[in-house]
Amino acid sequence: MEYRHLGKSGLEVSAIGLGANPFGNEVDAATAASIVHRALDLGVTYIDTADIYNSGVSEEHLGLALKGRRHEVVLGTKAAGAMGPGRTSREPPGST
Repeated sequence: MEYRHLGKSGLEVSAIGLGANPFGNEVDAATAASIVHRALDLGVTYIDTADIYNSGVSEEHLGLALKGRRHEVVLGTKAAGAMGPGRTSREPPGST
């Protein structure tokens, strides 16, 4: 795996990252964990997600998959997008 510096942050990340958008929609929690573990085993150190991916389920699946291995990745996420009718990313699930 090739690694690159992430801007001027001093962080080094894999040149190939893993996108977590399908987690919680096309990909269930067990499959997400399998994908994440395989990516980490192959040297992937950058994972991208967002709270709007499948109304937060992507981040939930990713959190479960990274249990005990969170220290191995740089996690990129976005916030503040619309998450569905009457709900923003700043409101916890079930608050509307």
